Amino acid sequence: MRTGEVTTTGRRPRTWLSWLPALLLVAAAVAPLVLYWLGNVDDQRLVDLDVYRTGGAAVLEGRPVYGFVTPAPQLLPFTYPPVAALLATPLAAVSWTAAQWAWTALIFLTLAVTVWLSFRAVLSFRATPSGAGTAPGTPGTPDAVPGTPGGEPTRTAGTPQGVRARLGRLGRLGRLGGTGAGLLWTPLLFAALMIACTYLMPIRDQVRFGQVDILLVALCLADCVARRPVWPRGMLIGLATAVKLTPGVFLIYLLIAGFGPGARREHRGTFLVAALTAALLTLLPFLVIPADAADFWFRALLDPERLGANAATTNQSMRGMLIRLYLPDALTSLLWVALVAVVAWYGFRHARRALLDGHLVAGVALVGLMAVLLSPVAWIHHLAWVVVVLGALAGDGRDPVRLRVAAGVWLYYVLPIPWWGVTIKAAEIPVLSPVLGKIVQNGFGLGALALVWLLGVWLPRRRAAFRALP
Repeated sequence: MRTGEVTTTGRRPRTWLSWLPALLLVAAAVAPLVLYWLGNVDDQRLVDLDVYRTGGAAVLEGRPVYGFVTPAPQLLPFTYPPVAALLATPLAAVSWTAAQWAWTALIFLTLAVTVWLSFRAVLSFRATPSGAGTAPGTPGTPDAVPGTPGGEPTRTAGTPQGVRARLGRLGRLGRLGGTGAGLLWTPLLFAALMIACTYLMPIRDQVRFGQVDILLVALCLADCVARRPVWPRGMLIGLATAVKLTPGVFLIYLLIAGFGPGARREHRGTFLVAALTAALLTLLPFLVIPADAADFWFRALLDPERLGANAATTNQSMRGMLIRLYLPDALTSLLWVALVAVVAWYGFRHARRALLDGHLVAGVALVGLMAVLLSPVAWIHHLAWVVVVLGALAGDGRDPVRLRVAAGVWLYYVLPIPWWGVTIKAAEIPVLSPVLGKIVQNGFGLGALALVWLLGVWLPRRRAAFRALP
């Protein structure tokens, strides 16, 4: 009996029970991280959440949203668009303790959505009754997404003899239905992926600082890959863009997909909905908190130092890496503009190709990397897009080479590599410290550049090579 089918007694199997061990496993694995940061000293605990909450309180109390800083030693200002302050008012209406736990729960909920959508091809894999296997992406299988942006089903990949037996075993496991290990396969795999992604450094920092990035990732990803959304497609991208601006790269993505050569009507519609949603949410604060709205768009937004020390190690954008070279300001700006133009052309071109070829997760991952690399300031926690990158690299799990590459990328972003660079520089070893230290200090940003090539060039070639295997 397959999961979800009616039994001979007319009762459905209690598939939800199979998820209980997985949820307990995830809870046990992430508890040390959560308890450590939520038990931190007051002035180091979820400091970005404190910014959101204080911004919401400023709205409720009629104080200037962009005129405060959080208490010492953080002294952090509110740096988000005014609609974010309006949306943060519920955080200000509850106690600090309740806000911390509710926000942390939201981080893991949106991480779960991101993991599920990013790794859906392997999580929803089922082999055919013959055991030979059907690739996700074949019409009628879980990865076929007609009607979505770039919604052409991807072509069925070949099934090399070396993995055919493994597909057969997975298929038999999935067909065990409500008994034993078969029912636990998908939940336990999901639990393993959740735990692995939780301990990526950008995700650990989500919990440490109480950041909003993984929520924005989930919104953009769901808008692009959900099969039958109950919302107008594009609305979530518009919401994310209005809240933090950097997801606005998805408007560029949809624009070039919807109006360039080979464009489709659904892409144009998605772009228009996203742009309209972002515009309405941007204009709304001018009706509710007009002074704050004007203050943000005509003053606060133009001051990059409000975001923090731009030369800090945690800024892994291309501009951050250039600033740490300590070149003349004019030369730094010129190099940055040139790099933005080149990387944007390269990244969006490959993202559009991935979209039109039906590789939606890869397209989203590429655009997410653009949000990090092209931004003037991109902290390490902005690299929450790595979760989507890992899902794109892993695919449906049939290609061992792609799995090994995904595992390598995972390990790279688990390790605190930029801080190793700081340590190397502090060692003051002639020649080695200033050169190697600088490269390692920029490790996550340079890694993001490598990931653009990996997803845009290497991954399509690997798909073709895998299909060509006998």
